[in-house]
Amino acid sequence: MMKITDTVKHLLIINVVVFIGRMTLGGGELFMQWFALYFPENPLFQPWQIFTHMFMHADVMHIFFNMFALWMFGTAVEHQLGSKKFLFIYISAGLGAVFFQLGYHYFEYLPLKQALLDGGVSNSYIIETLSEGKVFTAVGDKLTEVFFLPMVGASGCIMGVLAAFGMMNPEAKLMLIFLPIPIKAKYFIPGIIILDIISALTDQSFFSPSNTAYMAHVGGAITGFLIMWYWKKTQFNKNRWDR
Repeated sequence: MMKITDTVKHLLIINVVVFIGRMTLGGGELFMQWFALYFPENPLFQPWQIFTHMFMHADVMHIFFNMFALWMFGTAVEHQLGSKKFLFIYISAGLGAVFFQLGYHYFEYLPLKQALLDGGVSNSYIIETLSEGKVFTAVGDKLTEVFFLPMVGASGCIMGVLAAFGMMNPEAKLMLIFLPIPIKAKYFIPGIIILDIISALTDQSFFSPSNTAYMAHVGGAITGFLIMWYWKKTQFNKNRWDR
């Protein structure tokens, strides 16, 4: 078994400490209001949440599976790339996840907001409903709720690490816990991304809870892929791969 690397170990500790704080302080809501990533139109949004949400998790199963994946794939990637490049991919993938997920939310939200404004709904009413974590939109002659839940979790970061692992180890065989069929990384990882895209567009969940930020997964994976693609493309100078 590969020995856990320093950066992965520190990330595991930070995530666990934050999770304990999230579950014990302020009735479980204080950390959510401060550090989860809220939709930018929501009055609870703060700029630092773009970074801090990567270390927040919703429940025990959420943090367990994310940290298990971080240990399994992050250790291998850090061994191969070194700590600086690994951490760069990890954080960059988290930011890429934010960009994709918020971009997708705005794609949904802006037309709805304009339709409401055109229908005579005040902007202050829209902001008020957003502060409750939702926005109202018209469907026919009725109002329905569309929720923009706070975004938490390291999944986007880990998807970037997984993409990096797959590019460096395309022949490695991977399995889902509940689907124990070995599949080569070069097929497994694109397959997971495709399922996430389908889930985002159809609201059909395959292997994740229905409230998963699917486009965050896609954004993290694409970011990790692009970083690795660029590094591999420019590795004519071997110093680029020095640790």
